[in-house]
Amino acid sequence: MGTEKRERQKANRAAKRDRDLASQRSADRRSRFTLFAIIGLFVFAALLLFRFFGNNEADDVIDASATTTTATTATTIDPAAPTPIAVTVPEPGDAITGVTPCPDEAGSSERITSFESAPPMCIDPAATYIADIATTKGAFTVALDAASAPMTVNNFVVLALYHYYDGVAFHRIIPDFIVQGGDAVGPTPGSGGPGYQFNDELPEVDETTGLSYAPGDLAMANSGENTNGAQFFVVTGAQGESLPPLYSRFGRVTSGMDVVMAIEAAGSPGAGTPTEEIMIESITISRQ
Repeated sequence: MGTEKRERQKANRAAKRDRDLASQRSADRRSRFTLFAIIGLFVFAALLLFRFFGNNEADDVIDASATTTTATTATTIDPAAPTPIAVTVPEPGDAITGVTPCPDEAGSSERITSFESAPPMCIDPAATYIADIATTKGAFTVALDAASAPMTVNNFVVLALYHYYDGVAFHRIIPDFIVQGGDAVGPTPGSGGPGYQFNDELPEVDETTGLSYAPGDLAMANSGENTNGAQFFVVTGAQGESLPPLYSRFGRVTSGMDVVMAIEAAGSPGAGTPTEEIMIESITISRQ
């Protein structure tokens, strides 16, 4: 009888040891899990800190409320290029509030640079309009395409007849890309407009070439869909040809392309800040 009791006690002690070992293993697993969880939290916190404080590179964003631009390809400033110069903004002209009246076709209207509303249709869309653009580098002539872009041609003609462009600089010139100007008010050249915006009249894509623009084309600069104002550009090379059809094309240089290329020669890669100040002296509109 004593032997059986001892055997039971021995078995009970063995069972207790097994339970203690199982309990210890379970506690060890919980400890390891807790440790790994703490390490994971530290790693996650470190990644968050790096995300918000370790990366100082800002995204490139176009501010549609302040910047009028055309798309461009990635370029770098040539360190051998002349130092870019500051482009001045001319003195503003008078302002028109309310409905914009059509200007005198002979060009005798006073200079206006601020309008409360877009102009009414002042041109005959069936007529042919020619713009003779005199600059400090010479003159070039543009045949305006009222049939394809009547609103855009009308806008350009009205602004030209109000002398909006007189004394205004080409503020953005990028070789093999564009010559851009038309900001009469600033405050920084390229940041201003006439006080209103109007809708796009976008070109089609040529089925043969897959392109919408060619060197010599005149188109509106913008800061997004339906944000046309006064700034325009002339395509000068292959980079301009490759632009997507997001800019209202409304004319083409018919003579004086050598003058346009002389203007382009004062450009620089990247931001396109001119190395020489080149001004629009006047734009004369005629109808044929």
